[in-house]
Amino acid sequence: MRFKLLLTIQLLLFSITLTAEEGMWIPSLLKGYTIEQMQKKGFKLNAEDIYSVNKACLKDAVVIFGNGCTAELISDKGLIITNHHCGFEQIQKHSTQSRNYLKDGFWAQNQQEELINPDLTVTFLIKMEDVTDSVLAGIPDSLNYQQKQIEIEDNIERIEANAIKNTHYKAKVKPFFHGNQYFLFINEVFKDVRLVGAPPSAIGKFGGNTDNWMWPRHNADFALFRIYADKNNRPAEYSENNIPYFPKKHLSISAKGIKEGDFTMLMGYPGSTNQYAPSHHIHMLLDQIYPELTNIRKEKLSIIDSYQRKDEEIQIKYAVKYAKISNTYKRWIGEQKGLKKQKAIEAKIKYEQEIKNWINDSLDEHHPYKDIFPKYDSLYNNYAHYFLALKYMYELLFYNGMELVEYSGSFKPLLNNYLSDPIKHSQKLIEAKKSISSFYKNYHQPLDKELTIKLLSIYKNKLPEELWPKTYHTIDKKFKGNIDHFVNTIYKKSAFTDSLKLSSLLKNFNKKSYLKLEKDPVLILYQDFYFVYGSKIYYQHKDLEDKISSLNQQYMQAIKVYQSNKIFYPDANSTLRVTYGNVKGYEGDDAIFYDYQTTLSGMIEKDNPEKSDFKVPAKLKQLFTFKDYGQYNNSTLPLCFIASNHTTGGNSGSPVLNADGHLIGINFDRAWEGVMSDLMYNPKQCRNISLDIRFVLFFIEKYANADYLLKEMTILK
Repeated sequence: MRFKLLLTIQLLLFSITLTAEEGMWIPSLLKGYTIEQMQKKGFKLNAEDIYSVNKACLKDAVVIFGNGCTAELISDKGLIITNHHCGFEQIQKHSTQSRNYLKDGFWAQNQQEELINPDLTVTFLIKMEDVTDSVLAGIPDSLNYQQKQIEIEDNIERIEANAIKNTHYKAKVKPFFHGNQYFLFINEVFKDVRLVGAPPSAIGKFGGNTDNWMWPRHNADFALFRIYADKNNRPAEYSENNIPYFPKKHLSISAKGIKEGDFTMLMGYPGSTNQYAPSHHIHMLLDQIYPELTNIRKEKLSIIDSYQRKDEEIQIKYAVKYAKISNTYKRWIGEQKGLKKQKAIEAKIKYEQEIKNWINDSLDEHHPYKDIFPKYDSLYNNYAHYFLALKYMYELLFYNGMELVEYSGSFKPLLNNYLSDPIKHSQKLIEAKKSISSFYKNYHQPLDKELTIKLLSIYKNKLPEELWPKTYHTIDKKFKGNIDHFVNTIYKKSAFTDSLKLSSLLKNFNKKSYLKLEKDPVLILYQDFYFVYGSKIYYQHKDLEDKISSLNQQYMQAIKVYQSNKIFYPDANSTLRVTYGNVKGYEGDDAIFYDYQTTLSGMIEKDNPEKSDFKVPAKLKQLFTFKDYGQYNNSTLPLCFIASNHTTGGNSGSPVLNADGHLIGINFDRAWEGVMSDLMYNPKQCRNISLDIRFVLFFIEKYANADYLLKEMTILK
């Protein structure tokens, strides 16, 4: 069975494809039909120019930035460009009220002024390799899904270890097509990455949450960093002796401009999609999950916003947290709108009926595919219940929810190892002491207290009593159901509400310190929730998820056999992908057509000094007034553009390349009408939004007065 499946996968690489713009393609498998389609659309290079292990190629100029974005090399001195929102956390960490780089921007005038960013990394792909046979070797078909996964993980661990033996590289094996195929990725990780420049948030985040996920767009979402290496050009921890990294490849920049219909190619590390999900999954999201999650995020944003408006210091502290919450909140709303407009559930059901008919007409009555849909029907009824409970738990404990409660939970390893493992305890004590300054730097207790009260109330009202932590029974008995009184009481008694008190407690940690922390009411609240999470939600959810994953694997096999004349691309999984399309506008709602490009004029038209998100800085307005665009001295200045490349989260910061492989833009978002593309791609409305590279060059020269950076770049005019 496995041999037939792998043979099918190979044959599919030479089959008929789907909609041209759709797809997140594996770069090492571009040879053949896919690269031919790209060339028919205008691409002038070949597959080896994109991915090669024998010569420098485009993949060598594209990196993972941090843990969730993409960036690209634009000079032979390690200079990289990504999105302002990707570098936002680093910019925020360097900001204070007296030195507010979020508000004013930052530009190093030489390499000595560049800012160090502890824990920030960039990751290069050295090579990728299909290791499906090795991953599945020796695993009997008789094992169930969970047993197979244990065997697979053992094989993967061995493959990864052998792949990087006696090297400084990192290795990761990842599944594709729901575990029907596996690739090994060999990576090189650089740890010394410094901030070079970023525009003010008024420019980098112009339009704020109002314009987020929307087109037309008028923000210059970019930031510059530099990779440093040791004297041998290899990764190293930060050192004053490190030198700018010399890359195998950096991108040439095209300042020639774009026009509608131009070929575009995008390379990057898209995070996660679920294109092959059954109708049951879409139904669950639309009817049970998204409405609840958008409500809880709305409450979070409302509380944080009310404090940010009153105090600039709080605005700085919570800038990153607010951005993370709001970004997903608005995407969920857009996904719901897009999926309903596309009648996604109906379309999925229609397609599934075709699969069912094929299974019933063509396969033996005992074939395992016969059980796929009846099992989906049964499993999703229970799965939705635990999936929602899991998401609620995440919203309270892990996704910028009850901050102090979440922070107290990080002290559990310290306590757990106190009596059992002195060495580990000492390590955890050092980590705990270090965490104090970083946590309280971006923490405001009144805000957190109000948010905690609200979240505790929502959880109690939305989830069944069987999933309540015992804390709620304490609140009902001792506090007569008054959650406000309960939270105020535990905050008064907790050591976690006072950083000095907590530091003192950790300074000479002993049995008394241990007992005090163990009985801390905030930590007890965390433990109560975590107990419910572990005993009543996590394992129940995982068991159902494993069963659904096993079905997804079978369903993917069935789809591929049923449509043997179609090339399939795997779902995104934070590995390097290539997408291609064209610069073009689209039709939004009824009778609304959106053009493909915006200009600085549009930003100026939106200027509103009374709204912080739409307040254009005076210097940029002056440059506009005098049309002081330097080498781009036209009547207006291009700002952003859209194209039909298939993107998702993780593609933020990805290079947008022209037919010659030259950089023309920096991808940063998707148009509102097409954000459902993670689940269902709509070629008529799915558009990626990018910053025109000409605006970046203008900004560096005229606004930032950092034209020394332009001299590093290869700019084609």
